[in-house]
Amino acid sequence: MPETAPDPARSFKPKLISVLKEGYGLRAFGKDALAGATVAVVALPLSMAIAIACGLPPEKGLITAIVGGLIVSATGGSRYQIGGPAGAFIVPVAGTFLAYGIAGMITATFLAGIFLILAGVLRLGRFVRLIPKSVVLGFSAGIAIIIAASQLHDFLGLTIVHEPADLTGKIGTLYAARGSFNPAACALALLTMAIILWARRWQPAFPGMLLAIVLTSFMTAQFPIPVETLGDRFGALAGIWPPPSLPQLDPAFILKLLPSAASFALLGAIESLLSATVADSMGGRQHRPDAELIAQGLANMGAALFGGFCVTGTIARTATNIRAGAHGPIAGILHAGFVLIAFLALMPLAAHIPFATLAGVLMVVAWGMIERHEIANVARSSFHHAAAMLITLLVVAWFDLTAGIAAGCALIAVGTWVKLRVIKTDPDRRHPPS
Repeated sequence: MPETAPDPARSFKPKLISVLKEGYGLRAFGKDALAGATVAVVALPLSMAIAIACGLPPEKGLITAIVGGLIVSATGGSRYQIGGPAGAFIVPVAGTFLAYGIAGMITATFLAGIFLILAGVLRLGRFVRLIPKSVVLGFSAGIAIIIAASQLHDFLGLTIVHEPADLTGKIGTLYAARGSFNPAACALALLTMAIILWARRWQPAFPGMLLAIVLTSFMTAQFPIPVETLGDRFGALAGIWPPPSLPQLDPAFILKLLPSAASFALLGAIESLLSATVADSMGGRQHRPDAELIAQGLANMGAALFGGFCVTGTIARTATNIRAGAHGPIAGILHAGFVLIAFLALMPLAAHIPFATLAGVLMVVAWGMIERHEIANVARSSFHHAAAMLITLLVVAWFDLTAGIAAGCALIAVGTWVKLRVIKTDPDRRHPPS
């Protein structure tokens, strides 16, 4: 039976407490264990791929998935939300890392956590959800374009010394390096995509991403295929858990990182609450947005303490969790535990993973971020919403993420104002003839 809307006294209460108060037995634990294991299988390859796309070592993605997944599920306001690294953060995290190094990326993540906690305490969750759907669609599509463009050099096996961050410069650099095209790398990337899409089409419950990574890694280890692997770039990989460490918090450094931190926080709030809303519609429950923002803030601060990066609620993993039959937040906690076991036991094997394989994984992720049916619906339903969606996409892809959201919302506001003025001056336009 669907839950009623949370009253103010319950708005900060974690869903884990509510679920445990309902009564929690072995049957519920069995469901959560199965769902947690299923989500962990999805989270393992994605977390590594996202970290590498950000310019970070693969273990950073797993650490982020473990710490973020644990804290989001333990303290969050959604019954089914799964937290971890998300493809939408590749662009801002990579930009911050290039500009300020690993220390800057960690500090910005920590500061974003503080901003998210403040947003939750100030009960701003409901306002974040007011961002128009057309803007969210354009935003996601713009990020998808950037992710796909960032993976083309590994997808095609190109040799590039320095790849510009901006999309125009990136395209020019890729074209200039076309002579270094590696057919073997491209074939592995295409095989990866084919396996994932085959699994989704014919065996939706089957871990296609993991199968693709295991198969292509085995091929690379057993046969002399001329492609670059994680071990070639990062050396030996070891599953050693890092000790906690406070980020660099001197005032001058913080001042430089405020724009990045604000961007991380805004993007995290949008992604997590959008994911929680999707979970509501799939699971028949209602999340507590303010509790969810506080949990996301704690998760980002926790990830930063262990050298991780941005955490948010992830739609793909959350949907997988629900489809796998999760009973409640303990599924997300167990998912973090399963990823931790894999990190400690299997990390050395990750050295055999080809970069072309991870590029194929992220190409599928980018394609999935473009909600084609929803975009078509918006394009047919309203001209000014369609224009806002397109402007958001273009500004996000070619200029800046936050500016893209601002431009889209501004265009929606102007369009709505013009429409209201037309109705005011011509009341007959309110009810057009049939």
